Amino acid sequence: MTRDQVLTLIRTHLADELQLDPARVQEATRLKQDLEADSLDLYTLVQELEDSYGVTMSDDQAAAITTVGQAVDFVLDHAPPGAAAGAEAEGREAAPDREPRR
Repeated sequence: MTRDQVLTLIRTHLADELQLDPARVQEATRLKQDLEADSLDLYTLVQELEDSYGVTMSDDQAAAITTVGQAVDFVLDHAPPGAAAGAEAEGREAAPDREPRR
């Protein structure tokens, strides 16, 4: 898994969840201040990362993540070996489900 793959998943998730232009989501983007993400939005992001990459994130670890780049770093540092293949397959399956909701 590459940094770009993780960033793309997070960008897509946040753009869908918060109904915003994906171009607004960059590594330096602050989740609460810049995107106005609330605790439920952040919880769903954590769930997405756990489901897609097999990471486990405590409440304290989640609270420490304030930017998109920090979320990417967490995944890259904590994903178990082989997590990338599962995430890529899920991404291909999830994309068609997201389109009709818009």
